[in-house]
Amino acid sequence: MGSADHPFAEIEATFRKCVSALQRAGVPFLLGGSLASWARGGPESRNDLDLMVKPADAEWALGVLVEEGMRPEHPPENWLLKAWDGEVLVDLIFRPKGFEITDEVLERGEVLEVLAMQVRVISLEDLLVSKLLVLDDHQLDFSPALRVARALREQIDWSQVHARTSHSPYATAFFSLLHALGVIEGAHPRHDRAQVRVVP
Repeated sequence: MGSADHPFAEIEATFRKCVSALQRAGVPFLLGGSLASWARGGPESRNDLDLMVKPADAEWALGVLVEEGMRPEHPPENWLLKAWDGEVLVDLIFRPKGFEITDEVLERGEVLEVLAMQVRVISLEDLLVSKLLVLDDHQLDFSPALRVARALREQIDWSQVHARTSHSPYATAFFSLLHALGVIEGAHPRHDRAQVRVVP
């Protein structure tokens, strides 16, 4: 997923262009990434734009964005396509770590008003699962998931996130960190049926 910093106005302009084009074309999609967190009260996004589409719709979505003047890119990774709107990168993600974008995942998304546009936004649980399951020996940065957890902890079904990530030792370490920081409390996250709740 994208990592470059951009003025928020540039992200906003690309967001509007993408949403308008995909909605006109009828491509089902979810808003993902840091904008999905920001839309619910999280920190302002300065990263690239993540849009989630079904695998069968990825090339269609890319074609729609190319028609809007964006430059396509087919990276070697088998889980996304890319489009460049000037210097702003749009990731079209169809297979985030741990699950695939399906009709069910799309339906779990919540329709929100984002920058005065109605758009379906990925569920916070799916967002966090994807952030946690990407962690490994070579990519061990807890800060993106931690920012979401701290800002939006009362909106998150922590038991669901834990159940879906409990096989990952890195996710287990993240839950231990949340306990140590007082973000959540309850049974220790090593237990399969841990019940966790937000600390008031």
